[in-house]
Amino acid sequence: MASFSFNLISIRWLLLLPLLHAVAIDGLASRQLLCHDDESSALLQFKESFHSNLNACIDSSAYPPKTASWKLEGVDKDCCSWDGVECNDDKGHVIGLDLSSSCLYGSMVSNSSLLRLVQLQRLNLADNDFNFSQIPSEFSRLSRLTYLNLSNSYFSGNIPSKFSDLSKLTSLDLSNNHKLHLRSLKGLVQNLTNLEDLHLDHVQILSPVPEILSNLSGLTTLNLIDNGFYGEFPVGIFKLPKLQDLRVNYNQDLIGSLPEFYSSSPLKILGLWESGFSGELPTSIGNLDSLNQLWIGNSNFSGSIPPSIGNLTQLTTLILYNNSFIGQIPSTLFNLISLNVLDISYSQFSGSIPTSFCNLTLLIYLDITQNFIRISDPSSLSCLRKLSKLTFLAFDGINLTKEIPSSLKNLTQLSVLDMSWNQLTGRVPSWLANLTQLTVLHLAQNQLQGTIPISIFELKKLETLNLYSNNLSGIVSLDMIHKLKYLTTLLLSMNNISFLTKTETNATQNKFGALGLGSCNLTNFPDFLSNQDQLQYLDLSYNNIQGQIPKWLWNTSTKTLMFVNFSHNLLTGFDKDPVNFPWPQLQILDLTFNKLQALPKILPPYTLVYLVANNMLQGEIPSSICNLSSLYSLDLSNNKFNGILPDCLSNFSISLSILNLQGNNFHGMLPQLCAKGSRMKMIDLSQNQFTGVLPRSLSNCRRLEILNLGSNQFNDVFPSWLETLPELRVLILRHNRFYGVVGSPAAMFTAPKLHILDLSTNKFTGKLPFEYFRNLKYMKKVDANNFTHMRAYRVFWVAGLALHEYYLYTMMITNKGRETKYQKIIEALAAIDLSSNEFSGEISEFIGNLYGFQLLNLSNNKLTGHIPLSLGGLTTLESLDLSQNKLSGRIPWQLMQLTFLESFNVSHNQLIGPIPQGKQFNTFENNSFDGNPGLCGSPLSKKCEDLEPSPLPTSSIGDGQNSWFHTEFDWKIIVLGYGSGLVIGVVLGNIVAEKNQHWFVKIKKLQHKMRKRQHA
Repeated sequence: MASFSFNLISIRWLLLLPLLHAVAIDGLASRQLLCHDDESSALLQFKESFHSNLNACIDSSAYPPKTASWKLEGVDKDCCSWDGVECNDDKGHVIGLDLSSSCLYGSMVSNSSLLRLVQLQRLNLADNDFNFSQIPSEFSRLSRLTYLNLSNSYFSGNIPSKFSDLSKLTSLDLSNNHKLHLRSLKGLVQNLTNLEDLHLDHVQILSPVPEILSNLSGLTTLNLIDNGFYGEFPVGIFKLPKLQDLRVNYNQDLIGSLPEFYSSSPLKILGLWESGFSGELPTSIGNLDSLNQLWIGNSNFSGSIPPSIGNLTQLTTLILYNNSFIGQIPSTLFNLISLNVLDISYSQFSGSIPTSFCNLTLLIYLDITQNFIRISDPSSLSCLRKLSKLTFLAFDGINLTKEIPSSLKNLTQLSVLDMSWNQLTGRVPSWLANLTQLTVLHLAQNQLQGTIPISIFELKKLETLNLYSNNLSGIVSLDMIHKLKYLTTLLLSMNNISFLTKTETNATQNKFGALGLGSCNLTNFPDFLSNQDQLQYLDLSYNNIQGQIPKWLWNTSTKTLMFVNFSHNLLTGFDKDPVNFPWPQLQILDLTFNKLQALPKILPPYTLVYLVANNMLQGEIPSSICNLSSLYSLDLSNNKFNGILPDCLSNFSISLSILNLQGNNFHGMLPQLCAKGSRMKMIDLSQNQFTGVLPRSLSNCRRLEILNLGSNQFNDVFPSWLETLPELRVLILRHNRFYGVVGSPAAMFTAPKLHILDLSTNKFTGKLPFEYFRNLKYMKKVDANNFTHMRAYRVFWVAGLALHEYYLYTMMITNKGRETKYQKIIEALAAIDLSSNEFSGEISEFIGNLYGFQLLNLSNNKLTGHIPLSLGGLTTLESLDLSQNKLSGRIPWQLMQLTFLESFNVSHNQLIGPIPQGKQFNTFENNSFDGNPGLCGSPLSKKCEDLEPSPLPTSSIGDGQNSWFHTEFDWKIIVLGYGSGLVIGVVLGNIVAEKNQHWFVKIKKLQHKMRKRQHA
């Protein structure tokens, strides 16, 4: 049986051999069909046209590249087996090529061998370096392409218009080629009716978004990020039936609003980050029940958040950062228990946050920074222990009080903790050392006290330690910092810390990117800076560093330094005389309040902020300033500069916002400072020797808030053409040679925000120009409790730090008889100074409409007539000077209602009668009333003979239709209780408050006198 079995199997094999041979022959034949010679040749030629360069690798782990396997020897000679190559099974043609992240370096040429792969359907060349070469228009010959990805590969030039011939494309990705341009998006997509995915991020397009995109009914992904789009976004795109991913982030000039959404929408990702979109979030946003990510931060949305947002149960990312949302955060938001990321920072949310926010137990990232939100009870933060997955927590700027909540000690996964800009008190807790994963700790701008606990220096992973501006004390040594071997950002400025720079080790281990040692009791530049070559931010301000800036410091971080602040020291110069600054990347330089006598002439080309005020600098403005095309702030004030201003100042007025040349010796006529589109907010040229007329280009400064031209020699008529500047708040022309009549304004809404006007010490004539204040709605709404200061504000980013520049406006005006330097101008301050001119005529009763003013100076003019009764309505007035005029009549008793009046001067007029007694008038000295022979009563030595109140002058308020006291009969009616309630209340209030019998005597005498007249 065994033998029989063997023979039977052998016979079977003999019968199968021919069949197996045929199959083998067919297999070899079909294998020979794979990878056509001309296609393998084309691929090899393409490989040889580029270098395989490790520097061209986005991901170094991708080296060696895919093309390393491409060869014609051995088992790998079949191109269909090469990495990144895909062939079809039946014909053996190359139909797919994926060379993404292949470290290719070189230029793409128009006759590239790739064009010979005519069967190609999918091509991916993403994440390579094609050396800013152009995309060949010949790519359009690959007519079978359905997928094309050239993203992040350093292409430049125009996207070929012939790409629209690739009508079979379903996916096109040209994103992240920052020097790539597209002339017409409409022209590109008009034939691409099969598109499903379109990615054009960071391609320069600079056009409106074409309506034609609304017709691409198969579109599922549309990413148009940072393209320079402008105009209205087509609302039809939101309604595309298959659209799942829509992102138009970083298109600031692209405007639009959200439509009504329907529940059938498949939208999963909506990104409008840093766009011009505005309006409110529609209630129907709750219908987007498939939405996973909502990115609408840094835009112009407003209104309240609809409670329907709680319906978005699939939401994992919610970014509402930096909008104008108001009201309370709806409690329904805290039902979104799938949220991983929640950022509602830099908005205007108010109210308290309920403890239900701790229900979001999947949160990894939570930022509620800079709102009007309150934690009603700091102990409610004990629920934070439930958010155990948090790696990022930012609670800065929400007025947290008391100590740092101990519930944070349980958040052991925290990598970033930011509680800056609050009112935290107490000590920095030692239990912060429990947060062993911390890489960033921000506790800046609080009221923390005591020493920094040693345990902080045991946080081995710490990269950023920011304790800026607290009340911390004690000693920090460089040896303590060495324990934090990963620390690259150290900010200790604005405390009472003493920083010891001597170390037991020979070299500094840390390579700092940002170092803030301001107000750290330094007397010399720290030696360890000589070993720093990666610094971007260096703050040594408010120390006692004396003498010259040493030579070795110029060699510190020469390729990286972007921010340098040596202000408020005792620096006198440089121990070498450099021609230019050695830090070519420098953007922000602050050397104010030193004793410097000279600076390098050539400024770094990328300078944004150049502050050298309050030194001893002299000479002309260096011509190199004309090269600073991005300059934002220029402050040369309080030095000894001279010469004329260069005409080139107008060249960068589009970027320049702050120009302060006050307190120098500049002369000559002003150049044309403002071109159209100017962003200038503040111009201070006061205390110089400028002459001539004002350049009319100042009317282009549509964002100008303060214009100070005081104490010069300008010789011009009143610049009425400035009246249309919508943001102008402060106009100071004092101490010049302006002349002529200040006529009626031409514009109806003349300078609607103007609240400080100083025209003093000029040669203006005619009537007082109160017409300019007739439409000042700002004055009528002024908030006397607003103690914020006028300033320009901008955020600069350096070394990963948000640098908030608050440039405070300053001015010199006369207040309470003295010239006063305002280092800060309170927003609520309102003042008019028209003194020392040649104004004539009467003071209009309209002056009573100037609600909210604190300072009014009309002295040293040629004014006549009575003091208006309506002045008694200016209840916020603190200083009133009407001296050195020709005013007549009595001092109105209504001025006694000015309970805030601290300075009052009516000296050297022609006033008569008794000085009002009581209240503020009991505080004024003789010199307030000198030079009026007809005045009597305290504080003057001249006694009044007749205590009867004499008839008040005929006058009216405002438009003359509503008069207060036309005759003595009106006075009688008010006393008897038949007049207006407001005035009755004032009069009776005075009577009761004074509790003085002589008031009643006066009333009785007046009634008796009036009866006599009636009988007569």
